[in-house]
Amino acid sequence: LIGGLLAAATATDPNWGYFAMTVLGLVVAHAANNMINDYFDTTGGVDTEEYTRALYAPHPLLSGLISKGGLIAAIACANLLDLVILVALAQARGWPVAAFALAGLFISVFYVAPPLKLKHHGLGEPGVFVVWGPLMIGGTYYVTAGTMPAWVWLASLPYAITVTTVLIGKHIDKYEQDSARGIHTLPVLLGKERSLRLNQALMVAFYPIVALLVATGSLGWGVLLVAAALPRLLRVLKIYNEPKPAAPPEGYRLWPLWYVSIAFYHNKLAGGVFVLGLVVDPLTRAW
Repeated sequence: LIGGLLAAATATDPNWGYFAMTVLGLVVAHAANNMINDYFDTTGGVDTEEYTRALYAPHPLLSGLISKGGLIAAIACANLLDLVILVALAQARGWPVAAFALAGLFISVFYVAPPLKLKHHGLGEPGVFVVWGPLMIGGTYYVTAGTMPAWVWLASLPYAITVTTVLIGKHIDKYEQDSARGIHTLPVLLGKERSLRLNQALMVAFYPIVALLVATGSLGWGVLLVAAALPRLLRVLKIYNEPKPAAPPEGYRLWPLWYVSIAFYHNKLAGGVFVLGLVVDPLTRAW
């Protein structure tokens, strides 16, 4: 949606049919990614009944919702649908569409699949940053607009940063379990304290990047609505400076996850007002 809004504000002849196909393809790809992760983490012995993944939400295999064969079939169906969309869009917009899509597929599959297992070597977080920014937002802009101005790469970074903070928060929550299993996520490599500070720095970085986009004229001043999220940012930074509670607060439903929830608490508002700013951006440009 961010890629489409950027195209709506700046492209001379956006194609909304191609945009709709891209949105469908990315939603299906996201579903396939989650299923791929669950399959390989289970077959690889990472996901067990005691592992965090099975404690905060139903696991399709461990909870008996589907068999391994059924999950493989679901993954295959999702990727087949995406292949059809890829072929159609590549014929319309050329080889860069395939480059965007196949790069995303590569990161999606080998995030946990052998032999690369990107998550196990501190490369999962950078991979997610690339997918949620340049590949999805930049790729959607290209498919919709038919061009790829240099500033779009920068415009793809703010939301990618907020998503990456959510993943880093999740891996901080799983620090002890991942360390014991030899899963070298970025927090395991950096240490918990450094990872907390890194997440704070990334959350803060969201705002000057948006300001830079406005200052250079790449985006209109409507996106400065992100300033409305600054009070929540300060609250989140404060919580990240405090120890994790020994027990879940009353009504808290995602225990034992904690830092991921706080990161997502910031992501929801900062990302939401960023999108709202992009919606009103064409109006502010016209004014």
